[in-house]
Amino acid sequence: MSAPAVPLLERPRVQRVVYPLLVAIVVLGAWQGLVTGLDLPPYLVPSPILMVRTLVTDFPALGRSLLVTIEITVLAFLVATVLGVLISFLFVQSRALETALFPYAVLLQVTPIVAVAPLIIIWVRNPTASMVICAALVALFPIISNTTLGLRSVDPDLQSYFTMNGATRMQSLWRLRVPSALPYFFGGLRISSGLALIGAVVAEFVAGTGGTGAGLAYQILQAGFQLNIPRMFAALLLISLTGVALFAGMAWASRRALGAWHASEVST
Repeated sequence: MSAPAVPLLERPRVQRVVYPLLVAIVVLGAWQGLVTGLDLPPYLVPSPILMVRTLVTDFPALGRSLLVTIEITVLAFLVATVLGVLISFLFVQSRALETALFPYAVLLQVTPIVAVAPLIIIWVRNPTASMVICAALVALFPIISNTTLGLRSVDPDLQSYFTMNGATRMQSLWRLRVPSALPYFFGGLRISSGLALIGAVVAEFVAGTGGTGAGLAYQILQAGFQLNIPRMFAALLLISLTGVALFAGMAWASRRALGAWHASEVST
């Protein structure tokens, strides 16, 4: 006897799309109603309709800037991922090394990027490379922290089994620790992808680059100087949508990697 069909709105995948969409509709409707009802001028708070209209009208310029910001974000995210994984592998090999160096990773995380970004931009002559470094520094710590925690979170019984069978350090790392760390690693990727975008925008603000190679931060600054608030909101909307897309991409990668065997993805 076949199981009864689950109603469409009770399916988890449908709920993950429908529920946030309903919230967005309510918020945008309230926003539009308040702006219209209070007759707020566009230079204070633009309505959602005006923001979308501005986005469509100015998309040629905003789209080019979006591509620049995405390029910096992706490069910084890749650099942070590679460095974070390598540092985590180094930490897990020696508890003394982790104890000695992990506080400096924390120090790197809590140091405001706006304080060190000017120095990096001065030291690194290439504007794109300097902004990638700044954004990578912002995105680095979650990968180090999560991956190190995952590599350490090994079932003691499995560890003893590997030891009894004479497994080498590298065999234990690749066949036991790495699979155990994957859920933590992908959790770090979800956090770091958004932080890489934030770091890229902050680095663009500090660098102050303009012209055809300018990112969305320059468009926001320029719109603020010109009191073109609808364009500023349109640029902010693009940044927000990019962040959502990055998070969704990391969630999809996590489901692809863990969906067949890990409880965090199998149960959803």
